[in-house]
Amino acid sequence: MLDAVLQVFVTMNGFATSPFVLLVLAFIGAYLGSRAVEVIPFTRRIIERREAQAAAERE
Repeated sequence: MLDAVLQVFVTMNGFATSPFVLLVLAFIGAYLGSRAVEVIPFTRRIIERREAQAAAERE
């Protein structure tokens, strides 16, 4: 069992050192982060307050 787990870590380490895989992971992380901000109500309220404040300052 431990041998299989170590093999997975070694394989993932090989993927993580590839710049192409890191770019793909960065895009996936950015997408998931933007989705999480939209879904979590607390962060949505913060964004709405900032947008309202910016709109009020422009007027």
